Amino acid sequence: MYSTLMKNEQAHDDSIWSCAWGRNENDGSENIVTGSVDDVVKIWSWKDNMLEPVHILEGHQLGIVSIDINSTGTLAASSSLGSQIRIWDLETGKLAKGIDANPADAWTLAFSPDSRYLATGSHTGKINLFGVESGQKESSMDTRGKFVLSLAYSPNGKYIACGAIDGIVNIFDTTTGRLLHTLEGHAMPIRSLCFSPDSQLLVTGSDDNHIKIYDVQHANLVGTLSGHGSWVLTVDFCPDNAHFVSGSSDRRVKIWDATTRQCVHTFVEHCDQVWCAKYNPEGNKVVSVSDDKSIHIYDCPL
Repeated sequence: MYSTLMKNEQAHDDSIWSCAWGRNENDGSENIVTGSVDDVVKIWSWKDNMLEPVHILEGHQLGIVSIDINSTGTLAASSSLGSQIRIWDLETGKLAKGIDANPADAWTLAFSPDSRYLATGSHTGKINLFGVESGQKESSMDTRGKFVLSLAYSPNGKYIACGAIDGIVNIFDTTTGRLLHTLEGHAMPIRSLCFSPDSQLLVTGSDDNHIKIYDVQHANLVGTLSGHGSWVLTVDFCPDNAHFVSGSSDRRVKIWDATTRQCVHTFVEHCDQVWCAKYNPEGNKVVSVSDDKSIHIYDCPL
């Protein structure tokens, strides 16, 4: 059954706002990367239900707000309130690339599924695409809207979705850069969104305390989920395509059944708001991070 496997209560010196979980395709090792308001990125090794620190990465200013790991599990990207983007080699902990974005142009970031691009969200409503190799901005997509707080690529690489501070979700065609759909339904900021592994569904979490599920192809709302008592700060789909996780300012981490749209388990161990929760590549574990400075890892049997 669902259980808490591990807690690291003082993983950072300040609030932890972002995390990612990846597996290196070369050696099969699993890494968890965390980013904190303390300006530090940490790389952890997850093995035999043990979390061990491997690298402490410094060089950011003003706090880390977003973390992602590429599809091969070899690189991590981090962005800070100081608009610095850093790409790190996960094996060595060395800086692979540094990118200085314009002010407030790197609030959120995501690797493309092919690991060639790094997408960032801007306060002007733009999605900027940087080349991972070049470190240069190569193109932009304009929502003509508000501050982009969250973004996600579809696993099939065809779409990129972004959520704005005004509750609007936009979906773009990654090949043409054309705006395909504008989705309404939330009345408040979209803190997090994610596609299902089959790229058919989009799940969004908002400050209105609700989670919404959209059919991507037909751009229609198929479900609204209630259960959190405050802002929904993070959502992440399980690789099994049947479950997703959410975390909230109410300090709860919830596991949902994507078909029945019911909450199947609630973890209540955090003592402050949960900023990020992510599944491992197998889909049977979840990591969560919080303002309480801790990292929790849960067993989530499939």
